[in-house]
Amino acid sequence: MRRLWRALVGLLLLLVGSRKRRRDEEREEQRIVPDAPARPRAEIAVALLLVLTALSAAAFVVFYATDSLADQTQLMGAALGAAFVFLAAALIVTSKSLIATEELEEDYPKPSSPEEQEEIAQIVEESGDRISRKGLLKASAGAAVAALGTALLSPVLSLGPILRTRELQQAPWKRGRRLVDDEGKPFRARDITTDAFYTAYPQGGRKKEEVGGPVVIVRVDPAELKLPPGRAGWAPGGIVAYSKICTHAACAVALYRKPTFPEVQARRALVCPCHYSTFDPAQGAKVIFGPAGRPLPQLPLYVDARGYLRARGNLSGPPGPAWWGVRSGPARES
Repeated sequence: MRRLWRALVGLLLLLVGSRKRRRDEEREEQRIVPDAPARPRAEIAVALLLVLTALSAAAFVVFYATDSLADQTQLMGAALGAAFVFLAAALIVTSKSLIATEELEEDYPKPSSPEEQEEIAQIVEESGDRISRKGLLKASAGAAVAALGTALLSPVLSLGPILRTRELQQAPWKRGRRLVDDEGKPFRARDITTDAFYTAYPQGGRKKEEVGGPVVIVRVDPAELKLPPGRAGWAPGGIVAYSKICTHAACAVALYRKPTFPEVQARRALVCPCHYSTFDPAQGAKVIFGPAGRPLPQLPLYVDARGYLRARGNLSGPPGPAWWGVRSGPARES
């Protein structure tokens, strides 16, 4: 009896094994994509290239956020360029070594039946059979995509109120601060003529490149002044000062139009040469032409006992372009 039981168990195992082998053989015969051995070295190379992509993109974010670096623009360009080079290399190695490819003379027909749709799904599934380190590749690909997305979004997010906008509203002006030229020489009121305009900076300011630092000074006929309410004492002797940073796209206001023949030419104006935004210095630098969305912020002035020009306070509004939340609110002291 025991021998009979052993024979039945052996026969059952033999039948199960033969059926399993038959199913494996049928499955192998039904493959659409030819089977191929795994290539672990290629998988490691792809994962390494994706990690280098993520590190390069992260380096771009660090370089973008650090203002004290020398050659910051070149470093950002090199980091972002390296990220895309490593990503392209990873895709090339993947397509050449990890993904099964075939050449067809005609395009795949559009699937019109469930069987054809299942066949396409089978092709996609079998194309990745040779990949043995799917977890490693998924993790490195996720890191690369996240880092690249952060690198591409950082410049956009830094322009709006989502991140820091305080720096765009800061200005180094306060009451009593003298106006000086690029060499640090103070401006005297008597030296400001009606035929020119001057670029001035706050004496003792931290950086001339600060968006709220540079201003332009012009002298107009006091009889022509029509400043906004509350600014009657801001222009001693007809001398007015406005932010040098255009309120359109942060270009520098670098031209001063003064009529040679008043009968045929327009009145005096401050002009940004980049997009030709034009501002009237006699009327609070209001926009009289061009794409700028608001007047240039005005710096209140007074003349001290020695005849030097000094700021009476801060700018009348936030300097620079009118980006979202930066447009509203007063200028802040830096």
